[in-house]
Amino acid sequence: MVVLNRIYTRTGDDGTTALGSGERRPKYDLRIAAYGTVDETNAAIGVVRLHLAEAPGLDAMLGLIQNDLFDLGADLAVPQREGKAERLRVLASQVERLERDIDRLNADLQPLNSFVLPGGTPAAAYLHLARTVCRRAERIMVELAAQPAEPVGEAAIQYMNRLSDFLFIASRTANHNGAGDVLWVPGQNR
Repeated sequence: MVVLNRIYTRTGDDGTTALGSGERRPKYDLRIAAYGTVDETNAAIGVVRLHLAEAPGLDAMLGLIQNDLFDLGADLAVPQREGKAERLRVLASQVERLERDIDRLNADLQPLNSFVLPGGTPAAAYLHLARTVCRRAERIMVELAAQPAEPVGEAAIQYMNRLSDFLFIASRTANHNGAGDVLWVPGQNR
C-alpha cells in the first residue's frame, strides 16, 4: 500500500532523486528520464480521457492503460538486480491485452492509403500527442537498456512499442472510425 502524507521532503534539493530501491541518482539520469517520460505519456492519456464521454469503451481501455503505466514506472524505478527480491514488473499478459484491444479497434477501420496527420476530433489529436510522447519514452527505455548494468525488462519495452500502436489505432477510432482522419497529401503545398 502506498501512503503519501507528506509531499515535499527536500531530499531532491541537491539535484538527485531516489529510485524505488533507495539508490540516489541525478535527476538527469537516463532511468529517471525513462520513467518520467512514461509519466508524461500517462498525463497525456489523462487529457484524452476528458474528451471521451461518447466513447466509454475506449475510455475504459485507456483507464487500464493508465494503471499499466504506473506499473511500468514502478518497474523502471527499481532496476532488476541478481539476488534481490522481485518487485512489480510489466508482464507479457499486459502486452497481449494491448494487442487484443488493437485488433478489436482495428477491425472497424478501413485500411489506410496515406499517412494520417495529427488532428480531427480533440480526442484524436490528443491521442496523437500521447503517441509521440510514448514513442519518446520507448526510445529512452531502449537507450537505457543498452547501458551496462541498466536492465530494462523485455515486456516493458514491448509494452511501450505496442502502446504507441494502440494510441494510433485509438486516434482513428476517435476520428469516427477513420472517417474524420486528416490524411497527408504529399507535395500539396509546392
